[in-house]
Amino acid sequence: MRALRSVLTTRGRAFFGSGIVLVLAGIVFGFRDITRFGVLLVALPVISSALVRTRRTRMRIERHAHPERISVGQDAHVTLSFENVSGSTTPIFLAEERLDYVLGDRPRFVVGRIPPGRVRAIDYGVRSHLRGRHHLGPLGVQVQDPFGLANRHAVLEGTSDLVILPQVHPLGSSRHPSAGVGSEGEQAHLIALHGEDDVTIREYRDGDDLRRIHWPATARTGDLMVRQEDRPAQRRALVLLDPRPSAHGGSGATGSFEWCVTAAASVAVHLAESGYAVHLVCAETVDSGRAAEPMPVDEILDALAVTQLRDDSGEDEILRAAQALAAAGGLVVAIVGPFDPDVTSRVASLRQPGTTGLALVVDARSFGTTDADDALGHVDALRMAGWRAVTASREDDVAHAWAVLTAATVGGSR
Repeated sequence: MRALRSVLTTRGRAFFGSGIVLVLAGIVFGFRDITRFGVLLVALPVISSALVRTRRTRMRIERHAHPERISVGQDAHVTLSFENVSGSTTPIFLAEERLDYVLGDRPRFVVGRIPPGRVRAIDYGVRSHLRGRHHLGPLGVQVQDPFGLANRHAVLEGTSDLVILPQVHPLGSSRHPSAGVGSEGEQAHLIALHGEDDVTIREYRDGDDLRRIHWPATARTGDLMVRQEDRPAQRRALVLLDPRPSAHGGSGATGSFEWCVTAAASVAVHLAESGYAVHLVCAETVDSGRAAEPMPVDEILDALAVTQLRDDSGEDEILRAAQALAAAGGLVVAIVGPFDPDVTSRVASLRQPGTTGLALVVDARSFGTTDADDALGHVDALRMAGWRAVTASREDDVAHAWAVLTAATVGGSR
C-alpha cells in the first residue's frame, strides 16, 4: 500500500479513496451499481500505477554548451539531446534539469513522445555571476499516465561541466610596464630589425631541407648555405596572486579575493597580448606544477576560474615557487592583501635588481570586516624596496587601478 501511495498523484488518491467509500456504501446499502462504480474508481489508479511502474524506456542524454567557456555575466546556451535507444516510443514526460544554484533557476520542460532511434533536442540558457566549474545535470524526469492518476520520478544520471571564467577588463597604461634589464632585457634582444625572425646563414648539413638553401650566399662562397631562422627571446612576466583568507575582506562576488582574481586575469591577458611569456603563481598552479612554465591565456583563465582561498600555512610554498621564477629576472606583478609584514617583505624580495616590480595591494577593509592591516603601510614597504605599488579599494575598477599603478613612481605612498 505504501508503494502505491508513493506513485499516486493527488487525483489518483482521491479516486482510490472515493472508490473505497462507494464500494463499502454499495455493499452496506445493497446498491450493486454503486459497488461496481466504486470498483472502477479503485481499479483505475491501480492499473495506472502498474502501467507507470512497469513501462521502461531507455534514453541517452547529451549536453552541449555554446560556448563551452564563458565569463562572469555572459550567457551560455545549453542543448539537451534525448535519444530513444529502446524499442518502444517514449511517453510524454516532464523533465527538470538540475543545476548549480549560481547558474539560475532550474529549467523545466515537457518532452513529447520520441519514436525508437529518434532524437529530440531542447535548448535552455544559463548565466552565472560567480566564476568556477559548475555542474549541468543530472536530469530529473517525471512520467505520468494519460489520466493524471499516477506518476513515477526518476533521475537520469550523467552530468557535464560549464566553466565560468573570471572577467577580463581591457587594460591601458600611461607607461608600458617593462621587464627591466634583468636576464630578459627591456626588449626581446634577438628580434631582427627587419622583422620578428632572426635569420642567419650557415653551411648545409645532411638532412637539411633543400628548400631552405640560400642561393646568393651559396654563389658567393661556393659552398651550399642554408637559412636558419631563430625565434626571438620572449620577455617574461610573473603574476602572483595572494590566496590567504586573512589578507582579504568580504565574501562571495563582492569580496576582495574576487577583485584580485579579476585583476590577475586582466593583467595576465594584457601582458600575454603585449608579448610576454606569463607565469601564473597561485595555489592551484603551484600544486599542479604548472607555475614553473609559461602558460597560454586559456590555461591561465582556466586556473583562475577555479582558484580558491587557501589556508595561510600554504604561503611558504607559493612564495618559494615565485622566488625560483623571479630569480631568473623579468617583470613581477604581485596582487596581494595587507597582512603580515614578514610576508610583504618576502614579496618585496622577489624583484631582482634592475627589474620592475608592480604591486596592487588590495584595501581589504573597504570590502568588509577583516583582521587585515592598513594597506598603506604595506604599500610603503614595497615602494621602499624599489617597487611601484598602489592600493586598490572596493570602489576602484581594475582598469583604473592598473593605470594608476603603471604611472606610479618608486618611493612615497599613494
